[in-house]
Order: sequence, then C-alpha cells, then structure tokens
Amino acid sequence: MFTRHHAVWPEELPKHLTVPETSLFVNLEIAARRFPDKTAIVYYDTLITYTELLREVEALAGYLQHLGVAKGDRVLLYMQNSPQFTIAYYAILRADAVVIPVNPMNHSAELEHYLHDTGASVCLCGQELTGFIAPLVGTAQLRHVIVAAYSEYVRKPTDLALPAEVQAAPSTPDFAGGIAWRDTLDAGHAPGPHTAGPDDLCVFPYSSGTTGAPKGCMHTHRSAMATIIHRVVWTNSTSESVILATLPYFHVTGMQGAMSGPIYNGGTAVIMTRWDRKVAAQLIERHNVTGWVNIATMAIDFLSDPDLERYDLSSLVSVGGGGAAMPKAVEEKLHRLTGLRYIEGYGLSETIAATHINPVPRPKAQCLGIPVFDVDSRVIDLTTQQELGPNEVGEIISRGPQLFQGYWNRPEETERAFIELDGQRFFRTGDMGYYDEEGYFFLVDRVKRMINASGFKVWPSEVESLMYRHPAIQECCVISCPDPKRGETVKACVVLRDGQAGQVSEQDIIDWCKAEMAAYKAPVYVEFVTSLPRSSTGKLMWRALQEEENRKHVGNTQEA
Repeated sequence: MFTRHHAVWPEELPKHLTVPETSLFVNLEIAARRFPDKTAIVYYDTLITYTELLREVEALAGYLQHLGVAKGDRVLLYMQNSPQFTIAYYAILRADAVVIPVNPMNHSAELEHYLHDTGASVCLCGQELTGFIAPLVGTAQLRHVIVAAYSEYVRKPTDLALPAEVQAAPSTPDFAGGIAWRDTLDAGHAPGPHTAGPDDLCVFPYSSGTTGAPKGCMHTHRSAMATIIHRVVWTNSTSESVILATLPYFHVTGMQGAMSGPIYNGGTAVIMTRWDRKVAAQLIERHNVTGWVNIATMAIDFLSDPDLERYDLSSLVSVGGGGAAMPKAVEEKLHRLTGLRYIEGYGLSETIAATHINPVPRPKAQCLGIPVFDVDSRVIDLTTQQELGPNEVGEIISRGPQLFQGYWNRPEETERAFIELDGQRFFRTGDMGYYDEEGYFFLVDRVKRMINASGFKVWPSEVESLMYRHPAIQECCVISCPDPKRGETVKACVVLRDGQAGQVSEQDIIDWCKAEMAAYKAPVYVEFVTSLPRSSTGKLMWRALQEEENRKHVGNTQEA
C-alpha cells in the first residue's frame, strides 16, 4: 500500500472511510426524510425542495417501469444540466435500472453507438436535442423518448440571463415514441419496491479512451457511492453546503461532486444549464454558494471577468476541480479575491471521479494531489512494468473502492486495462506521471500523446506548461508534426493574449522556447490560432488538432 503521502494527510480526516451498503437512491430518500422542506435545487432562482424532488423521482420511476424498464436495463439520459437531469438520474436508479449519461453535444451518428452498445429502449432527453434522437426511434431497441423542456422548471421570475434552451417554451413531441415530460409525472404510476443494492450496476459513464468507439465504464452503487462521500468528507461539506453546478452532469466530476454530493448530505445544488461567468457570479452572491466544482478553463474564464470584483464572493469556502493544470497567475487572483487556494484533483470515468485530491491545508500548484481514502496508487515503468520510485516518470496505476467493474461488453479491453502488482489488481490509467518525495502525484501526459523526436520522449503537457510562462501566450496546445529526419517533431498551436497580435511573431515564440527548454522539446513550428477546440466539459481536444495536422501531412505527401 502506498503510504508516502500520509505525512501530509489532513489531520482532521480519517484515512479510511466505510462506504454505505445502500443504493444511491437511498441517499435521496434519506435526505427527503431528514430535510423535507429544505431546498435541494436552485434553478435560476426557482427553489425545489427535497419533498418535491423525491415525489417527482418516484412518479417518473413508476412511469419508466410502466414502459417496461426492468432491473439492470440501461436507460439513456441525454440532456443538459437541469432539475430534470437530476430527477431522471434518480428515477432510473429508483427503477433499479442503469443510467447511461450521454454528452448533449452528441448527434445522431454518435447516439446510434450508445443505442446498439447498451440495448436501451428508453431515452430521456432535452427538448432541444429531440432532432437528433427522434429519427432513431426503432433503431436497435429504442422505442420511447421522454422529452423535457427546461423552462418548465423556471417557475419564478428572474433577472438572470437565461440560455436559449431554458427560455424555449414546452412543445408537444410530434414523433413516434415521443412522450412529454409532464405527462409522465401526471400519469400516476407508482414504482414497485426498490431492490437495487450496493453491488448492482448503477451508471455507465462512457470513456472516450485513446482509440476506437467510446466504452461504457460499469459502475456499481458501491463504487459510485465511494467518490460521492470522498469529496463530501474531503471538502468538509455539510447539509448547509451550497454547491454551484456548472460542470456538465453527464461528466463524472459534475455528476458526483455537484449533483450526487449535495443529495448525499442534504445540501443544495445551484444548477446552471450553460456556462455564463456573469450569471455564475450573480448566483454565488445571491444564494451564498459555499463550494464550486469546476474545470480549470472555466475558473480561468470566471477570474478573467473585469467586473468580477463588484460581486460578493465571500460565501465561498471551497473551489476546485481538474481537467487541466491551473496557471499560477490565475490561482493567485483566486486567492487574492477569496482567500482560497484552488484545490486540484484527478480522476477518470473508470474511477467515477477523483482518486487523488490536493490536501486543503497544503495544496501544490499544477499537481494531481495525493491518493484519497483507501486508494493505492503507484507508478510503473512502461516497458518492464516494474514499480518506480519518487520523481521517476512512468504510468500511474491505481486501485480503490471507486474502481469500475470493467468495460461493458468488452472483456478483452477490460483485461488489458488491469495489471497485477504485489498480488493486487490495479487499473492502468494510461496517464504518465510521477510522485514527489512527499507523495504528491503529478501528471506528465497521456501515454498515447507522447511525441518521439529522434528517440527523445517529448511530453506535450510539459512543453505547454513551460510555454505558459511567455507573457504573450494566452493558451497553447502542443502536437506532433511528421518529420522526415526525426520521425516526429514538435508543433505548438498558440492563442495570443489580447493586444499581442502583430507584436510578437511565430519565430519570436520559437526562439524564446529554444532559450527556455531543451532543444528536442522546443517547438520547431508555431501556428497562431484564434481559439483551441474544447469539449463540452472544457477539456482541450488535442486529438482534433492532431488529426487535422495529420491530414495536412497526407495531403502534402500526395501532392509531392
């Protein structure tokens, strides 16, 4: 068991946490019993109590069973953050079924994969997404689509800027298999007894992986429960905690930290359907938000608002997330405005959120953190698979109570995802990193992202981190560029800060990099771009840039 980090373990926290032997739905049931009139959800100033939330979950669960959803069946959940997402998620669990959270940015071709892979007969979707799912009724086993209009839950007038999807009035589904959300709640179907236990399947977040089609990560109620209580305890959350939910709920960090976490301890979730930094600041001030789980790029945008200091952010006691390293200058601004340090963490779909979080009393910048409760993490050599020591770069492997059961219907890929060490089964994360003398873990890069330049290993994340020191660079993404002599060489796509266009050239950046880092790491090519592609969760989509670069090379080769 890795214990090097125990010397910096928060003094007030135990090193072991017992995971409840119940389903996630029971968390909601208990919260509603304890706090019936307490606000469970704030949605653009509309308040929803725990009693209301549980009542609608029960009604929807009954309707799902009326449609034939049985224990262990997979149900697609295809919508943006909203009260309906939470209601649908817990209704699926109440019906003893399995949630399949789908990225709302996916279109019909991508949805077909989920339908064929899971055999889902029912999909719950946002009204704005029906054009993508409606044509697929009859595909695979899909027969029913329950359509939710977010505006139905904006029941109180608000001066907040509402996204177009939230403003849209409800419309009656006019396609085969379409069912209006309100009709499911008004139908009066009561669900049967809830029988799911800790070892039943609960949710399959899909992992994009490095190659091939997305894979369903099979999580039980037990593994999902683990990361819920881990974050709640680590951040000292209570029933009085108010969590701002800006990360998408289909993504494991948003799902666990900003939806299921507050429900576990009877807290409140303040839900935003789309990111808007001004609305976020207004909600923090208006509803005394205490915690905000986000992604670094979202926090960067929030803190770059020139009007931010006019808002009262004093209620915040915890701000953190992951997905990318937080630039030091931005972290310092957060500290100046709130007195808080940004608490970075690390996790994957396969671990349904964090395996590592920085200790709140002693966080380190641009650091994954330390292994949390009952997590054993190591670093192994890619070639020999032998365990490495401090400051030696290798693949991070982990085991713990939040580990998934495997990939749905992919036994061979599941087998390749694990390795045995010291008689224990560890998950191979595919991430290259190291830990320091104190047991803090640091990410170097993805295994598949490594650039091999004349035999030298170049880790793009390391080069990007160094490039962020240049005062003219706002964002950058390092990719490989085919090279006839070196095999691969380094290219950087750069977004300049405002006012820097024309003041600095690509060659200026190249020259600066050569002076600041080893020659084999320095970008040979720099391309200025207006923006970098990002996913709906804010993660940099380096693969899109890499694929575009590869296509350019193929074209040049053909022309030659």
